[in-house]
Amino acid sequence: MSAGGDFGNPLRKFKLVFLGEQSVGKTSLITRFMYDSFDNTYQATIGIDFLSKTMYLEDRTIRLQLWDTAGQERFRSLIPSYIRDSAAAVVVYDITNVNSFQQTTKWIDDVRTERGSDVIIMLVGNKTDLADKLFRRVAAALPGMESTQDRSREDMIDIKLEKPQEQPVNEGGCSC
Repeated sequence: MSAGGDFGNPLRKFKLVFLGEQSVGKTSLITRFMYDSFDNTYQATIGIDFLSKTMYLEDRTIRLQLWDTAGQERFRSLIPSYIRDSAAAVVVYDITNVNSFQQTTKWIDDVRTERGSDVIIMLVGNKTDLADKLFRRVAAALPGMESTQDRSREDMIDIKLEKPQEQPVNEGGCSC
């Protein structure tokens, strides 16, 4: 046995802070990850919420600490203290809301101010099930986005999460 009671497989903890404007779906992303569920009702996050999930990856166990921040202006002063010791910042925008995308630069700047380059920043476009609003064309025309086609994307990861399919409800509750 190694010093400190460590049995050779220490539990590694990683803090992820979710940032973005109000109503972009930060809580929905976390809920989907934690519980594999989706709720259409909106309830604003007040201040900061915290959830933790233990995951088993090959030969190690990790604990993800997910910090869900409020997007309202009145809670902005709380956020830097949660960014300071994070391993990753997940900056979320709503693909149907141009302003939420434009504000991502501010959120990224806030992360860089607190953590410098010693943090992973993930930019997540959410609400892809509402893509019929044609925001993708608008985003491609925004300043800074036109160059993403030209730059190397080797350091970018594209992950698409979809809303779970509605399960058919049988009358009377019987599945027979």
